[in-house]
Amino acid sequence: MARILELGLDTFGDVTSADDGSRQSQAQVIREVIEQGVLADQCGIDFIGLGEHHREDFAISSPEMVLASIASRTSHIHLGSAVTVLSSDDPVRVFQRYSTLNAASGGRAEIILGRGSFTESFPLFGYDLRDYEKLFEEKLDLFAAILRDDPVSWQGSVRAPLHHQRIFPSLEPGGLKTWIGVGGSPESVVRAAHYEFPLMLAIIGGDPARFKPYAELYVRACNQLEKAVPPVGVHSHGYVGQSDARARAEYWSDYKGMRDRIGAERGWPPFTTAEYEREIEHGSLYVGSPETVARKISKTAKLLGLSRFDMKYSAGTLSHSKIMSCIELYGRKVMPLVRDILA
Repeated sequence: MARILELGLDTFGDVTSADDGSRQSQAQVIREVIEQGVLADQCGIDFIGLGEHHREDFAISSPEMVLASIASRTSHIHLGSAVTVLSSDDPVRVFQRYSTLNAASGGRAEIILGRGSFTESFPLFGYDLRDYEKLFEEKLDLFAAILRDDPVSWQGSVRAPLHHQRIFPSLEPGGLKTWIGVGGSPESVVRAAHYEFPLMLAIIGGDPARFKPYAELYVRACNQLEKAVPPVGVHSHGYVGQSDARARAEYWSDYKGMRDRIGAERGWPPFTTAEYEREIEHGSLYVGSPETVARKISKTAKLLGLSRFDMKYSAGTLSHSKIMSCIELYGRKVMPLVRDILA
């Protein structure tokens, strides 16, 4: 039986501008993200994910704290990370924080584990980037053992071993849904299949069809391992406006500013209007009217066999008022249209 497509939202708590153009404080952005989560719940959106970053331009360094605030004011929406940088954290503490969130929210917590596309957390917490791969592989193995075993016995080279150790708070029946975030590594796809974790594909540029081989590899790996195929999801940028022209105009300058700021750190050339139009028409920007965005999400969902689509709705200094309008259009108009199309 085909899975019903879940539709979610992601944000990194991008530091925004107020309607008068002044720069918001990180504290104010966090308060606004909580309001955005509350609105998403009211609009029937299935999931909200908060990314972990340790930079001046993103306000959220502790997603689970903000998610707990959202949990206290919501009833239905699932709450998770997008992503948790497991390589520079401790798997035991990550589990404890999210099992606590899961208890407080009545079983609505999820976690997306990844290596992260930014590296600020490594020197901040005393890790060597030369150990990038080993840190993630070993810590993911420990996290999987914590989810699987009670008590836990584990030994590796990146932290102290555990010997028949119980970890609290324990999970209630239903467990903790744990995804692996993948940006384009076949090894990571196979690793997710090995641990039977759902796969979240971060598609932030280019034709989504480029990722079809990864979705197919995941299914093939699960079959070869004789495991059931868990859900597959996609995380991509987007913005919903009242019309195609209005959405493109409202999103352009803030998205370009974010893209150029990060691109300057990574040696990318400035983002052009031609690239912007190409990404909207044929790539991984879901920008436009509710009808346009719904058609594009539906196409990607069918192409990749998705169970979840998460739209990263924040973009640099894009204002809170525009974000709130986008969330409402996404929940009240895009989601019903997508489900009608897929039905």
